[in-house]
Amino acid sequence: MSTVEVVPLVDEGLGNSAYLLDLGDGRAMVVDVSLDLRATSAAARRRGLTVAFAADTHLHADFLSGAGQLSATEGTQVLASAAGHREFEHNGLRDGDEVDLGGLRLRALGTPGHTHEHLSFLLLDGDKPVGVFTGGSLLVGAAARTDLVSPERTEALARAQYASLQRLATLPDDVAVWPTHGAGSFCSAPPGTERTSTIGREKATNPLLRAADEDAFVTALLGSLGSFPPYFLRLGEINRRGPDVLDHPPALAGLNVAQTRSLLAHGALLVDARPVADFAAAHVPGALSIPLRPVFASWLGWLAPPDRPLIMLRNADQDPAEIAWQATKIGYTNLAGELTGGLAAWVAAEQPTTTTRLVGPGDIDSPVLDIRQTPEFAAGHLPGALHLELGDLSSRATEVPHGPLVVMCGHGERAMGAASLLEQAGHRDLAVLTGGPDDWATATGHRLETGA
Repeated sequence: MSTVEVVPLVDEGLGNSAYLLDLGDGRAMVVDVSLDLRATSAAARRRGLTVAFAADTHLHADFLSGAGQLSATEGTQVLASAAGHREFEHNGLRDGDEVDLGGLRLRALGTPGHTHEHLSFLLLDGDKPVGVFTGGSLLVGAAARTDLVSPERTEALARAQYASLQRLATLPDDVAVWPTHGAGSFCSAPPGTERTSTIGREKATNPLLRAADEDAFVTALLGSLGSFPPYFLRLGEINRRGPDVLDHPPALAGLNVAQTRSLLAHGALLVDARPVADFAAAHVPGALSIPLRPVFASWLGWLAPPDRPLIMLRNADQDPAEIAWQATKIGYTNLAGELTGGLAAWVAAEQPTTTTRLVGPGDIDSPVLDIRQTPEFAAGHLPGALHLELGDLSSRATEVPHGPLVVMCGHGERAMGAASLLEQAGHRDLAVLTGGPDDWATATGHRLETGA
């Protein structure tokens, strides 16, 4: 029985898991760590480990890799696909290459699909396969999307993904499966609580591994692809070149009201990270609402432009370091700073504010705009609700009718973001639903509609 210790480091917001592998000699290997290395460093420090190796399964689209940062600051050896043509120091591996980890061995398995250069890493204790870091290949109950490289290559990569999953399925049933993408990831992981699995369990339960043939697999995989944030199309190339090495942790510089007004007048955008109720009660006109929570990074990357200076506004009890790190790990280097003193300072300087009305599930008095993802909407929505995904709203706000409107999502956070975008586009008489479709059904006793 192997005593190998693998510690998952879960980023709930991005829906991903990095892994810390204790090599048993005071050293560790990490797999698919982001540039936000706080959890990785803390886990290694608690165990008295030095990170000797950092393996990346692929060129990540949803976060900046921390492997180059570890290499530059700690002398960590980076292991990655030679086919990725990374432009920073690394050990370029090809299918079948092995790395001696000091008793344990790591074998590279070519598993293209999610990206063209994707590797899985099989961990061997002696000659015994213990587990496989599958990255964006075999996931728990799924396989990662294949449409992030280019539209022209989506189907070809889906067929490569089929072959990769079939290859992984030949491993012994008791081999652990340690994927990077999990529930909550826009890289196409299904909902669920399990983030690791085994080859045997996936063969028995994963619908894509049980597809009748390659064509059925491709149809199922491509049919499951939803929308994704636009920053996904930029980060792969940044990761190939190598993210800039940080010489200090990211931070939010303080800006007074006059500086904030000047920046806003010259094209900056104010991002309000306060909770929904606070934004509703009073906010700076034109501000974008993205409440600070685990998924802050994803929605910042979806709704805020990467090429406009961003000014943050928060409550005193919200951590500015968390805001800065969430922005930094998705490549947002355009943070101009934060409004010192928050909204209170703005009000004290006699600057204007506006409000957004909140309504309860039993008090809807206007047409409804549902801005959830299409699969969420199809699973159950209010009868007659309009539907437009939040990620599409900036470019399609003109399609939304003017007049009284209740904006809704699952809880209220995304809906407030949508309302703030509509306010920027000139819409008025908006309200945000506090709750979601199930709350409405419970409050009214009416049934939800299903289907797109």
